[in-house]
Amino acid sequence: MGVTIRQIAEEAGVSRGTVDRVLNQRGRVRPEVEKRVKAIADELGYRPNLIGRALGMNKNKLKIGVIMQAAETAFMKEVAKGVSAAADEVSGLGGTVIKKKINGINVPKVLQTMEAMRAEGVHAIALMPVDDPLIKDAINRFVEEYNIPIVTFNSDIEGTKRLCFVGQNAVNCGRTSALLMGQYLKGREGTVAVISGFETNTSLSNRVKGFKEIMSQQFPEIEILDTEYCKEDEGKAEQITRIILKNHPNLKGIYVTCFGEAGICKVIQEYHKEEIIMISNDLMGKNYNFLEQGIIDLLVGQEGKVQGAEPILILHRLLFNNESPAKEYNFTDIVIKTRHNM
Repeated sequence: MGVTIRQIAEEAGVSRGTVDRVLNQRGRVRPEVEKRVKAIADELGYRPNLIGRALGMNKNKLKIGVIMQAAETAFMKEVAKGVSAAADEVSGLGGTVIKKKINGINVPKVLQTMEAMRAEGVHAIALMPVDDPLIKDAINRFVEEYNIPIVTFNSDIEGTKRLCFVGQNAVNCGRTSALLMGQYLKGREGTVAVISGFETNTSLSNRVKGFKEIMSQQFPEIEILDTEYCKEDEGKAEQITRIILKNHPNLKGIYVTCFGEAGICKVIQEYHKEEIIMISNDLMGKNYNFLEQGIIDLLVGQEGKVQGAEPILILHRLLFNNESPAKEYNFTDIVIKTRHNM
């Protein structure tokens, strides 16, 4: 016979209601009591009745919200595939995933969506944030006041009560790209341009940080131009590239952290500058064509489907099975592709 909530309550000297709140994340309990109850539950070998929980959810369905920004980009469409796969899995256990896609980066829209999801009764939220004080405050408020856990994905946001992060180690992505760029240009002096998307997207800004760090340390002969921001718009990226080539006709390399490659590649082809070393991100769509043509030399992947699915599954395991994530930072693999290993 399995261990019951009554047994845990008797051993801990608390009510069954308190044990239920601790094991099922249903309300606030003093930290010392929560710690004692969890320790006793582990000691006694308590295992939740998953079938009973699934049946119970048919009456009061578990709801997880997902908020994706920059939803119109090719990469986020890949993330959305992972979201859909995880949503199907959660649905099979009686839960519901409420998905909201936001085009571009829109802080007011994110805040509005978070409140709408709270009103709809979500139990947890998976969120792609940006580094904004209003977003930070909202995350802390949802966790501390509303008892709604939040997992961030794709881009992280420090200084908040979010549960954990799922996504690429963006600093290491930038460092890896710098080492590769430096090896391509080894022994050659010149300039390298950096084109990013939104400065407030920590994933993108950390790629830039890692890239510049390694370039300055190990390849000081190469000049790194000031970062330009295209707001993940192909037209804006094209315009920026034209200006860069006009001002720096002997440009040796371009590091692209974000969506917008098509606009950049258009200018490179138009100016017959295929000798420029171009390193970009994300394994999908047009990028493979540019890689095959030799316009993009290297692509760095970050497992978009995993970034979409894993936050939902982490939250579901937490709410459904009282299983906390094993680690705070759930980094996806950094995958390198050339035209020879597509």
